[in-house]
Amino acid sequence: MVRLHIEKLVAGGLGLARTPSGTALVQGGLPGETVEAELWQRKNHLEGRVIRVLEAHPARYLEALPPSADLPLEYPYQLPIKQLLVQESLERIGKLQFELAPVQPSPSYTAQPGLYYRTAAQYALHPLGGLAYRRPRSNELVPIPHDPLIAEPLQPAFELLSGWPLANLEEVVLRGSIYEQKVQIGFIGGHARHFQKTAQALVQEGIAGVVWGASSPKGRFRGPLQHLAGTPHLLEDFGGVLSSVNVQSFAQVNPRAAGLLFQEAAQVVEPGRKAVELYAGSGVLSLHLAHRFTEVVAIEINPSAVKRGEADRDRLGVQNLVFVRDDARVLGRHLPADLVMVDPPRAGLAPEVLAGLLEKKPRQILYIACDPATWARDIGRLVQGGYRLRFARPYDFYPFTHHVEVLSLLSL
Repeated sequence: MVRLHIEKLVAGGLGLARTPSGTALVQGGLPGETVEAELWQRKNHLEGRVIRVLEAHPARYLEALPPSADLPLEYPYQLPIKQLLVQESLERIGKLQFELAPVQPSPSYTAQPGLYYRTAAQYALHPLGGLAYRRPRSNELVPIPHDPLIAEPLQPAFELLSGWPLANLEEVVLRGSIYEQKVQIGFIGGHARHFQKTAQALVQEGIAGVVWGASSPKGRFRGPLQHLAGTPHLLEDFGGVLSSVNVQSFAQVNPRAAGLLFQEAAQVVEPGRKAVELYAGSGVLSLHLAHRFTEVVAIEINPSAVKRGEADRDRLGVQNLVFVRDDARVLGRHLPADLVMVDPPRAGLAPEVLAGLLEKKPRQILYIACDPATWARDIGRLVQGGYRLRFARPYDFYPFTHHVEVLSLLSL
């Protein structure tokens, strides 16, 4: 056991401390805290986890939180940490000096800032009954009698499932809509035929819809899928755009925060003739920007996301938006363009996409990121290739966690 002083948080939400044997990165510590930690050697540094907090941060949040909440601070104290994470990533990884716009806090959904914001969550079934989270980086199950991070429409469903006799399942997934005040449930594992009656009973109890997905090594809802009961879709308000969501597909889990980002994105770009969106999902960003361009092309590889996006487009009467089901690497076929919008996964831009941007040189690039480190890497390469970073703002989509989104704009 080693006594450490946590200097700051770094990428991944790890606390950085100095030891005579080198830098240590530990889980569970907050800036300014003195802790006891268990450490082990990595190639170039030490890693570990906090066993006991000896001197706590004065604003440490003391109420119960899920184990995924790795930033347990009173909400106002979380924001400067996230601002610094993005700033340091840009300077250390991107090698750029640039003044970020102030972090945009998550809108409050109740009187308690930072809580009750998530419209999606997944839980394991605890062997002794009830719902549980898997502790990060382990298979340990932590029973959760209450989850203060999920939005109010999900709370009754959580309570219902916590006492419902569920067997032969690996996970249950919730997806809610604040706009409609409804929730869907997804069952993962077992066989669909075993859950038909359960699904119908849950719909009678007020659940909007139930979907079953096979357990798959590729990930949640990547294998066979079957709609069991109720409605297949919900509508959610993302900054004035009503978009369809469902339990088996990706959509931002903090809709009001995402709506603010989409609205600002539409304001910071210069209008033009053609815009192209990569990694488009169901095209919510394209729907926000469609009125500023003559033509918008949204490229997305997932067929169900494209189908939902086309249905939303038609329902909203947006006539200048075209969806293309394809990989983001086909960008070159759709250039030239006045604007390319990218919202890649945590790994950042694929090398082919980055090369295409630097070769074809669209006038503007709107880059939305969920990982400051890979964002900073890509921004640095784009700047080396002739672009200028014009605007960047961190957005807090995930209070009580280290995760932070970034909205940025580059131009020639």
